[in-house]
Amino acid sequence: MSAAGFVLAINLFIAGLFATAFGIVAAYYRGAIGARWLALGYGLGIANGALEFILPYQTDARPVSFAIFAVFLSALTLCNIGIARHYGVRPPWLALGGLYVGALVVNLLILDMPRDSLLRGMLYQAPYALMHLVGIRIILSRQSNRALDMALLALFGLSAANFVTKPFLAVMLGSGGSPQGYLGSSYAAISQSTGAVLLISNGLLMLLIIVRDMIADMTARSETDPLSGLLNRRGFEDQADKARLLAVRAGAPAVMVVADLDHFKRINDSYGHAAGDQAIAAFGRVLKESFDFRAVVGRLGGEEFAVLLPGADLGVARGAAETARRLLRELSSQERGLEQQITSSFGIAAMEPGESLADLLRRADTALYEAKSRGRDRVCVAPVTAVGISRDGPEQQARA
Repeated sequence: MSAAGFVLAINLFIAGLFATAFGIVAAYYRGAIGARWLALGYGLGIANGALEFILPYQTDARPVSFAIFAVFLSALTLCNIGIARHYGVRPPWLALGGLYVGALVVNLLILDMPRDSLLRGMLYQAPYALMHLVGIRIILSRQSNRALDMALLALFGLSAANFVTKPFLAVMLGSGGSPQGYLGSSYAAISQSTGAVLLISNGLLMLLIIVRDMIADMTARSETDPLSGLLNRRGFEDQADKARLLAVRAGAPAVMVVADLDHFKRINDSYGHAAGDQAIAAFGRVLKESFDFRAVVGRLGGEEFAVLLPGADLGVARGAAETARRLLRELSSQERGLEQQITSSFGIAAMEPGESLADLLRRADTALYEAKSRGRDRVCVAPVTAVGISRDGPEQQARA
C-alpha cells in the first residue's frame, strides 16, 4: 500500500469515528439537530474514501472520479447544513443548492481535461473552497465571539485556503498522470495528510461546540422554572450569587427584591390550580418586563419570586417594583387568566457590606412580610442594619 493509501485508510477510520460520535450525540440528545446532519456528512466521507480505493482498478475512471467529487461535495453540503441547524440559523439553501448543482456541471465538463492542467485543478478544487466560505458565512451570521466558534471560523478559512493551493501543488508535484495513478503520487500523500489533519481538527471542534452548547442547554433547562419561564430556585441562587460577587468586587451596589401574589391560596381554592398556574405565569411575564435586562429574576417556589438587581440602588429597585405591581393590577382578565384582579406585594433590601445572598434574601423577605402585614398590594423596604448607611425606612413606602 502506498503512503497516500495508508493515510486514506486512516481518514476512513477517522470519518467513521466522527460519524459515530455525531450519531450518538444526536440519538442521546434530541435537541442536537445539527449533529444528525454532521453524522450524515461524515458518513458520506466514508463512502468517499471507499471510492478512492476502488478508483485504481477502473478501466474507465470517469464515473468513479465524478462520484468521488459528488460524494465529497455532498458531505461538505451536509456539514454546512448541520452547522446552520446547530447555530439556529436558516441554512443558505439558495447558495448551497446553486453551488452544488453548478459544481457538478463544471466537474462533468472537465472530466476529460488533462490532469496536469492548472485550470482543471482550480475548477475541481474551487467548489470545495467555496463550500467552506459558505460555512464561514454561516458561523459569522451567528455573531458569536466565543473561543471555539472563532477557532472553527479560522479553521474553515484554513481549509478553504488548502483547497485553493492544491491545484498549484498538483502541477508542481504531479498528480499521477491518470486517475488510476493518483494514490501512488507524492501529491496524493501530501493531500491526504493535510486532509487528515483538517478532518480531525474540524470534527473535534464541531463536536466540542455541539457538546458545549448541549451541556449549556441542559443546564439552562435544569435551572428554569417551566411554569413562569424564569429561573428556578437553584438557578436563581447560583446566578444571583455570581452577580452579587461581581458587584462586591466592583464596589457597586446591589438590591434584592422579593415578591409574591396576594391571596394566592384563595385563587387556587376559588378558581382551581389551572387558574393559579396562569396567574403565576402572568406574574413571571410582568416581572421580566418590569426589571432591567441585567436583573436576575427567578421563582423561588409557589407564588414567591425574587429579583437581584446588580448595580442598582433602592430608588431604581423601588421604581421597578412599583411598575411591576401596577402592571399586574392592570392586566386584562384574558392576560391574567381569571376574572378576579390580581395584586402583589414586594419587599426590598439593599446589599450591605459583608452580606451573603442568604442574608440579603432574608432581609428582603422580612420587608415582604411587612408589606403583607400592612394590607398587601404595596412595596416595603427593609430597615438599615449597617452602620453609616442611610436608606429610606418602611414608613415611607408606597401603596396602591
